[in-house]
Amino acid sequence: MAHEAPGYELTILFATAFRLAVDELHDELAKAGFDDVRPSHGFIFQKLSHGGATGNEIADHLGITKQAASLTIDYLEERGYVSREPHPSDRRGKLVVLTERGWRCIRTTEAVFSSIERRWEQMVGEEAIRSLRHDMRELVHSFPNAKPGAFRPVW
Repeated sequence: MAHEAPGYELTILFATAFRLAVDELHDELAKAGFDDVRPSHGFIFQKLSHGGATGNEIADHLGITKQAASLTIDYLEERGYVSREPHPSDRRGKLVVLTERGWRCIRTTEAVFSSIERRWEQMVGEEAIRSLRHDMRELVHSFPNAKPGAFRPVW
């Protein structure tokens, strides 16, 4: 067996697989009528799917300014994906929540990503996918700054 030189190919393969999956997702979302969402919006939807968030929380989650978050929320609100509602514990604040259109986009996303994973399973087998999931969890948790739910775009 040939000895492979140590390198970073695996890191590039992880990034490439993610990028290709996101590209396929957005092709399918466009076909389903969600042609106005961008990859970064998915990170907002992920945050909102746990009960909504304030604009400041969204900005923190994405690592962007409050002004940039507000503009993005405006964009999503104008297109019917989110709405601003009175905050339950802060009379002056607003809570950004998903609308039914936002939830339909999430359900479509889940279906597309599940389809991609099923395709991978058909290619390499159920046991290999189960092992890969386990190994990926281990790798993710091996990073010193790993935080649950801290899935956000790389700007």
